Amino acid sequence: MSTAYIENVSGAGAKKYAKKRAAKGKPITLNSQSHNPANRRPGWVTYGLLSVVLLASVFPLYYTAILGSATRVEIAQSALPRLVPGPNLLRNLADIVANHQIDFWASFANSVIVAVVVSAATVFFSTLAGFSFAKLDFRGKNGLYVFVIATMAIPMQLGTVPMFIMMNEFGWLDTLTALIVPSLVGAFGVFWMTQYLSEALPYELVEAARVDGATVFRTFWSIALPAARPAAATLALFTFVGSWNNFFWPSVVMRTQMTLPLVIPQLSGAFTADHAVVMSGVFLIALPLLIVFVFLGKQLVSGVMAGAVKG
Repeated sequence: MSTAYIENVSGAGAKKYAKKRAAKGKPITLNSQSHNPANRRPGWVTYGLLSVVLLASVFPLYYTAILGSATRVEIAQSALPRLVPGPNLLRNLADIVANHQIDFWASFANSVIVAVVVSAATVFFSTLAGFSFAKLDFRGKNGLYVFVIATMAIPMQLGTVPMFIMMNEFGWLDTLTALIVPSLVGAFGVFWMTQYLSEALPYELVEAARVDGATVFRTFWSIALPAARPAAATLALFTFVGSWNNFFWPSVVMRTQMTLPLVIPQLSGAFTADHAVVMSGVFLIALPLLIVFVFLGKQLVSGVMAGAVKG
């Protein structure tokens, strides 16, 4: 392959690299598979960085399991009581589930209901708004979109007091409605779906649906929503995790009904805290999320990659 062709296609830097290889007796040819990015294997630096990221991500869960399987005396004597989780973890988990003071199963059901409903509503409304911003023309679209994105800069804590007053006026305090309704849609979800549909959904499909007499909602339901499945799956997973782990807002509006994050403080004693039991509770709350990632992670990644290729 001539260096002039390489310079024309890839630039002066590629031409300089090609000359160096030719001087070493290793010219670049059209049939050279070693220069195909799809055939390149990551080097040891890449694997090393990925290993560090993996260990840093797994270590908190591992350390939680270690503390949950230790006794109170072992935790007091050493910051790392053991290297492998022991059978005491299972006993602590069983004690938490059988504890009648915290009503674990009712809290678990509340967390599942809130997380599932919030995730489904967020995906639906965010995709609907994203379709409107990405493919529809209406007056004030750009200004409204900028306003929605600007709300992401406002901390949630600033709206706690007025939101609490609203929940009190509606009579929703200590109900799951107070956890679900304020989280039905978020600015991040709207931004996420708008950016995805702007690239993944061609205008030609929308125009074809209009020619066929489809309404705007019919176009959204039959064309935009199926096209947004990869991004919707990712948004649903992120929303589910955030809703499952949410502690601040439930601690403000809930009194007698509990979610799983609210159960953790109740595992501590009135005068002394059994850190092994508390860590076991933390591990128990994280376990469903771990199961979801193990079974759905591959499908999620493949769906996102398929959507990226189609876009």
